[in-house]
Formats: sequence, C-alpha cells, structure tokens
Amino acid sequence: MKVTVLGCGRWGTFHAWYADFIGHDVMLWGRKGSKHLQELKDTRKNEYLELPESVALTDDLSAAVDYADVIVISISSQQLRSFGAQLKALGNLAGKRFVLCMKGLEIGTGKRLSEVFHESVGTEVPVAVWVGPGHVQDFIQKIPNCMVIASDNMDLTKELVDSFSSSLIRFYYGEDLLGTEIGAAAKNVVGLAAGMLDGFGYGSLKGALMARGTRELSRLIEKMGGDKMTIYGLSHLGDYEATLFSPHSNNRRFGEDLIIGKPFAKLAEGVYTVEALMELSEKYQVELPISATVYEIVHHHKDPKEQLTQLFLRQTKSELA
Repeated sequence: MKVTVLGCGRWGTFHAWYADFIGHDVMLWGRKGSKHLQELKDTRKNEYLELPESVALTDDLSAAVDYADVIVISISSQQLRSFGAQLKALGNLAGKRFVLCMKGLEIGTGKRLSEVFHESVGTEVPVAVWVGPGHVQDFIQKIPNCMVIASDNMDLTKELVDSFSSSLIRFYYGEDLLGTEIGAAAKNVVGLAAGMLDGFGYGSLKGALMARGTRELSRLIEKMGGDKMTIYGLSHLGDYEATLFSPHSNNRRFGEDLIIGKPFAKLAEGVYTVEALMELSEKYQVELPISATVYEIVHHHKDPKEQLTQLFLRQTKSELA
C-alpha cells in the first residue's frame, strides 16, 4: 500500500518510519521551510529516530496527497481546520482515506478532530482516528504496544486495522468514535495534573487521580451521546501509563516543570485541550473537577498547591457519584 504522512514532527516521522517498517511505500511531507524536514533531508535523522532511504521526503503538498490512497495527518490539533481547508483546495481527494494521528479538541468550539476534518475538508471524505498508548522512544526499540483505530464506518476501521497491524502494534477496532476522541484528548489533561503532582512529590496521589479522572470523563462522554465505558479502553485509561508516569510524556513533563519553575518548550496538547473541555463542561452541564483545576492553574495562574489540595479535599460524596 502507498501511504503519505503529512507532518514531520515527532509522531509524523514515527508514522512514516512505522509504515515503512511494515512494508508499505511511504512519502513524508513537511511544510516549505520546515526545520524538521530540512534536518531529515540532510541527515535522515531527528532526535527520535533514523528514517530509511526508502521513505520519500517532500514539501509539495499536492504531490504528497496524489501519491497515496491512505493519508496520515500528524500535526498540531489546533492547526487542523486551516490545514483541512488547504487539503480541500487541492481538489484531488476522491478515493482517499485519511487517518488523524493526533489527540485534541478545537479551542473555541470544543469540537472533536473528526468533526473539524469533515467541516473543513468535506463530509464525503472518509476519516478515522488512530490513538492509544506508546512512545516513539519505545517503539523504535521494538517494544510492542496496543492501539486503537476508530471511525464512523466499521468497514473503513477494519480495513485500516488490517493495513497497519504488526507484531509491533496490535490494533483494536474502536466502536465509539466520540468516546475514543474525547478520551484520547482528555488523557493529556490528566497527564498535566499528574506532572504537577510529581512536581510536588505527591506521586502517590496518581491512583486517586486515575480513578476520579476516568469517572468524570465517563460522565461527559455519556452526556455527549457516547458510550461511557469507552473511557476505560485504550484511548484513555489504557494510555495512562504512557501519559501519567513515563519520562517521555510531554504533558506530564509540562506539569512537573511548571511546578518546579523550569521552562518547557515542546508541545503539550493538554494545555489547549483543557480550554476546550471547559467549553464542553459548560455546554453539557457536566462537572469536570480535575480539568477545572488544571485550567485554573495553567490559564489563570492560580496557586498550584492550593488548587490541587482543594481538588483532593472536596466535599465527601459517594465514590460512584
């Protein structure tokens, strides 16, 4: 199969590496002037991996889209709407299947990325999401993991799972697109909170954070019309180890560095996602205490220790309430 990957950051480069690793023909696209793309052209390497010569590199978006029938998008979630408009303007998308390999919600609308894609590219263009646990640093060391692909078309989901499954990644069929996307995005916010706990040396509270995080987000998914049990699958709870504990987690590291006063320059999607979650909390009238606490600390610069203490000393209630 021919696969194009749009986006040459950490995950985009990995997806190109992985598609080549399992035997597909691959083209990797980066924006004109991209430092990441230039580094790959010069050395075939970045700080995470080395790309084989068999992966073609380009900054020509039209050529990249023309190349393949399956197109993976791996960019910042907040850029998807404008990028989708660029794709639509190409006018050569008939027969293409798209896979969104990023996690987030759109600020200002609270919309899921598949919704943003359909609104910007077109409802007739098939799209799926690929999410779940794992880090580039582990995958390239041949450490296996499990992930999930979901869409609103089970035939498309099964086709993509069959195309991308290997001994390195075992894929499952996602049957609840809404819950899968909300869960994948929201786990980054819980990761920020976990990092803050690490910053204070309160790592023993992560168990409570996980138990309450899944509970509050299951209520949101149910209110939005999804399956509340999806939150306990690979897109959210299954990704907690990689997001709440791993030294490779950008979201966890952002939270920890915020507490200890250390600058953090890499992308932590949870910073944006928590804004969108607050919009959904208000829209659906669902209380999200962990997300609200992270929001107050990150965006309103409230005292982290005071906010986290208040979070874990809230009014006594039933555990399942």
